Amino acid sequence: MEKKTKEKVLKQIKEEKLANFAQQILRIPSFKTEETHLARFLANYFRRRGYQVELQEVEPGRFQTIATLKGSGGGKSLMLNGHIDIDPLAMGWRRDPFNPTWEGDRIYGAGANNMKGGLASLIGAAEALRKAKVSLKGDLIIACVVGELQGGVGTIHALRQGLRTDMAIVAEPYGKDNILTVHVGWIQIAIHTLGLSQHASRLEKSIDAIEKMIKVIPAIKKTRFTYTPRPDLPDMPRLMVGCIIGGRGRDHDLKGPNFTSDFCTILADVRTVPGQTPATVEADIRRTLDALKAEDPELEYEIELPPPPHYKTQVVTMNPLDVPKDEYIVQSVVRNYQELTGHPPATVGTLVPRSYAGNDTCHLWEAGIPCVLYGPDGGRDEKGEPDGFVYLSHVVHCAKVIALTALEVCSIPK
Repeated sequence: MEKKTKEKVLKQIKEEKLANFAQQILRIPSFKTEETHLARFLANYFRRRGYQVELQEVEPGRFQTIATLKGSGGGKSLMLNGHIDIDPLAMGWRRDPFNPTWEGDRIYGAGANNMKGGLASLIGAAEALRKAKVSLKGDLIIACVVGELQGGVGTIHALRQGLRTDMAIVAEPYGKDNILTVHVGWIQIAIHTLGLSQHASRLEKSIDAIEKMIKVIPAIKKTRFTYTPRPDLPDMPRLMVGCIIGGRGRDHDLKGPNFTSDFCTILADVRTVPGQTPATVEADIRRTLDALKAEDPELEYEIELPPPPHYKTQVVTMNPLDVPKDEYIVQSVVRNYQELTGHPPATVGTLVPRSYAGNDTCHLWEAGIPCVLYGPDGGRDEKGEPDGFVYLSHVVHCAKVIALTALEVCSIPK
């Protein structure tokens, strides 16, 4: 690729414009299952700039945006994939999470790190190619998907609708100097304990589902999983209990604390290594609970994997990912990073603990699309407050590497 063309593209990536765009999308709340407002904003943004745009209805009334910068034909295609759903907010924010602020090298706002900063990098890269009026042979597709935090429902929907490209980049927040090809698997599971609800006056006749769950939680945390260890993922597999609710009836009615609970639910998160499956994980947990039941015959439990949709948690399993480092897209990102910086990236492959998170690359890889993880990092304020941010310098740097990679890939003849 001519040096002049690359310089022309890079000149289009400006810090202030990327910061302003990041703040625009941060102002729009987009919690999982509630992404449509942002999807429509992005659709209008792309349409005004000449992209081909498809608003995909993933579920009734729930939309995601697929935008295409058309190539001239006969070239390799590239997908830039980023999720628009954001995590629930922790307590204690000092800033307004939906009134983003630019402070030094940081953009603060809800979802800045995971992953609206990455979206800004992907869209900034595409816009640099468009504004530079570069003639690409292959299509550049920007997939702004919903429900990654539910296991990847948006990416799976797009794939089922026929979306395919020759390669893909997913801009998860792993840092401007890290190029990842490995992540663990991600499974979520609902476990219920069942009891016999009685009034406080008849407490002795009750079986308290909450008390039974108090026994279950420490037991399942010690589950002995069936797996083959991965030296590069030394702390895996692991299980964490993140949510608990107990009450009366299967809807956990909380209006009757004068009655013992007859239905208690925990939502557990399990991170897995290659070789583990939802079936093996469930079997291992059942073995643990059956041993507990042998000690306490009154213990009754149920397992739902994945959890029912009304919990708004994971509804699709993410399998472990291990993309060979010699895949063209991996080496292209490495090559363009090195050309931009003059030195190799800090990481290519596995990065602990970053590789302990699942993401949409697993679905792309299983669909036959070689892919790589590369996106800007951020985090939480060092003072311990939950205010989330992304480093603007990472957003800019990643946009440049991604733009050069797109320029390279979409110029390759089929």
